[in-house]
Amino acid sequence: MNAPLNSSLLKFGIGQPVSRKEDPVLLRGEGRYTDDLSLPGQAYGVMVRSPYGHGILNGIDTAEAATMPGVLAIYTGRDLEAAGLGPMPASVGQKNRDGSPARLPKQPVMTTDKVRFVGDPVAIVVAETAKQARDAAEAVVLDIEPLPAVTEARAAVAPNAPLLYEDVPGNQVVDFHYGDADAVAGAFEGAAHVTRLHIRNSRVVVSPMEPRSALATYESGRYVLHLGSQGVFGMRGSLSKVMGVESTALHVLTGNVGGSFGMKASVYPEYPALLHAAKQLGRPVKWTDGRTESFLSDSHGRDHDMVAELALDAQGHFLAVRMTGFGNLGAYLSNATTLPSTGNTVKNVVGVYRTPLVEVSTRCVFTNTTPVGAYRGAGRPEGNYYMERLVETAAREMGIDRIELRRRNQIRSDQIPYKAPSGMLYDSGDFPAVLEKALAAADWDGFAGRRAESRARGKLRGIGVGQYLEVTAPPSKEMGGIRFDEDGDVTILTGTLDYGQGHATPFAQVLVDRLGIPFERIRLSQGDSDLLIAGGGTGGSRSIMATGTALSSASALVIEKGRAAAAHVLEASAADIEFSSGRFSIVGTDRGIGILELAARLHGMTGLPDGLPHTLDVSHTDQYEDSAFPNGCHVAEVEIDPDTGEAAVVSYVTANDFGVLVNPMLVAGQAHGGIMQGIGQALTELTAYNEEGQPLSGSYMDYCLPRAEHAPSFGFTSHPVPARTNALGAKGCGEAGCAGALPSVMNAVVDAVEERGILHVDMPATPQRLWSLLNTGTEA
Repeated sequence: MNAPLNSSLLKFGIGQPVSRKEDPVLLRGEGRYTDDLSLPGQAYGVMVRSPYGHGILNGIDTAEAATMPGVLAIYTGRDLEAAGLGPMPASVGQKNRDGSPARLPKQPVMTTDKVRFVGDPVAIVVAETAKQARDAAEAVVLDIEPLPAVTEARAAVAPNAPLLYEDVPGNQVVDFHYGDADAVAGAFEGAAHVTRLHIRNSRVVVSPMEPRSALATYESGRYVLHLGSQGVFGMRGSLSKVMGVESTALHVLTGNVGGSFGMKASVYPEYPALLHAAKQLGRPVKWTDGRTESFLSDSHGRDHDMVAELALDAQGHFLAVRMTGFGNLGAYLSNATTLPSTGNTVKNVVGVYRTPLVEVSTRCVFTNTTPVGAYRGAGRPEGNYYMERLVETAAREMGIDRIELRRRNQIRSDQIPYKAPSGMLYDSGDFPAVLEKALAAADWDGFAGRRAESRARGKLRGIGVGQYLEVTAPPSKEMGGIRFDEDGDVTILTGTLDYGQGHATPFAQVLVDRLGIPFERIRLSQGDSDLLIAGGGTGGSRSIMATGTALSSASALVIEKGRAAAAHVLEASAADIEFSSGRFSIVGTDRGIGILELAARLHGMTGLPDGLPHTLDVSHTDQYEDSAFPNGCHVAEVEIDPDTGEAAVVSYVTANDFGVLVNPMLVAGQAHGGIMQGIGQALTELTAYNEEGQPLSGSYMDYCLPRAEHAPSFGFTSHPVPARTNALGAKGCGEAGCAGALPSVMNAVVDAVEERGILHVDMPATPQRLWSLLNTGTEA
């Protein structure tokens, strides 16, 4: 048995570029997404939503709709309140600068007093067919008295701004502050130079390939919900509180998920409404979002309005960085709503630079827009973007080469471990080497020739650097379950959840490495809350570190149990049993037994002595304590046509330190996806509202996702320095593409237009915006 196990280690162990296990199934169209599910007797739900951005909800007339063909029931927010549902989850981990708690208005499952954004749900119609439910939903009459709306965070705190909640004065949820204000002020007062930029981190619509969908049932006194999520364990806990039941009274199931990027982690009003309807009607109820509806109903991302400042001494050494501004929360608190513009900005804004002091002041406010939640990176790309724009601008203002300024301020490898002013302790990294590797791959020295060639064709060409460092994998619990099945396969049970990352493959590679189990015999179970004892879900680039660490610990427990069991089977002392490459053997002999054979023996054995394991199964929970710090450098080249304003990314290279690469191919794929989302935010994706709160970009007709033609060829280089904070030495990679793309692309855009006297461009640098700046000197 040793030979095949050793060959499996060589082919499928940690560090190998193994193809994703699930791809053949998905490419054949055999995946099981939520909308693929149908249950006998299921009905269909459709949400009734507000057409106004702000208004008093005086009444809901359902009389005509209730008599329409196929209609089974219509439930309003007051119906759900009367049934004891709500409020929706709302938590803000940050306090006000004076130490007082944040203001958290209670959000009912569906609004009962006011509508606060276009798309605000006010009722659910349930009918025999989806078409009947849609027809009846259109017949529901809403009596709404329109009110003035506010859509920009800075405007929401103005003295006469419309109030969304009577108990939230000034629309302000939290006035966050971090840092020593006096020390930072002193650094700025004594600085030889101060760079100051007003930067908008633009709002984006989260557009996964799969819209949200859910299917609810009520069986034997227990709720069951099928939905796309980022973790069933956490979803069950949050949703059970809304339903007013114990978590064990709710069973959450997630199959394949076609993307999420943070958005599907939240509890949305549709879910408790569907569960209530299923219980009341005694039959399954299904709801699937329409694509246009999802522009309104799904949480958006980013939307921060910041003034960024960098203080430097006469030699260009950084003295302090200060961020002051606003986080737009939308109309309701969503998943991790305040974190991106507060705590995660603090942790990520200093990046790879020796910056003694940091201060972040953010006013997080409600507006009459779709709620804003976590979106790929959730503050990590934002923080790095602010810093890199400051560095680039400071270099120009001080007459210092932009690469030299970076070199002058980088944290050197001999200074690591490094305690950042954010309180984070960088455990590993070689930031100067990563920068040099990226510059070499990009042929930095040859750019002048390429710019001249573009100029000869009438184009403007710019090059931009985006160094980044992220704080990933926040401390949390994770399950590392290993189950030896009777059919001879092994199942991993863990509470992270794959929504496109390809977890089945790298998690299996960890077991191949730790236990020598053949790759093809390993399965993954993540989407059934009944099988989990813990689970932090997927987010914050934590999965390989959290689950990988938990699986490493669980593997050690399997080996410990296996030694005792193997000693009994081999008639030896447990102290004489060693384990290697999937085999227990007696030291100094050729007598042994493979781990799968031992597990199979235990399944069939009876009358084992007391104290001996009856199975090698392990159900283990690991407390993950220390974050990791992936870092890298992206170099983008952008070419702009001044006659049309169109910008194209014509060259893109990256050098990255993701620590130990469990699967290099999947890491590169994650980086490519993140880069394209960064390019989309930088160049094409524009979310806009008018003064009444009506969305002006409510479909793909007027919201431009990046297309294949926008994708350059990616140069991907690794410079791995193993992390010291987890058993695998990994650092996480899922959000890093965005973190490097935003600054590198926008720095390249500004570099291209600087010769026309334009020194800053906000995202997105659309053709309209660039043409207007180049030809009129003002934004369109």
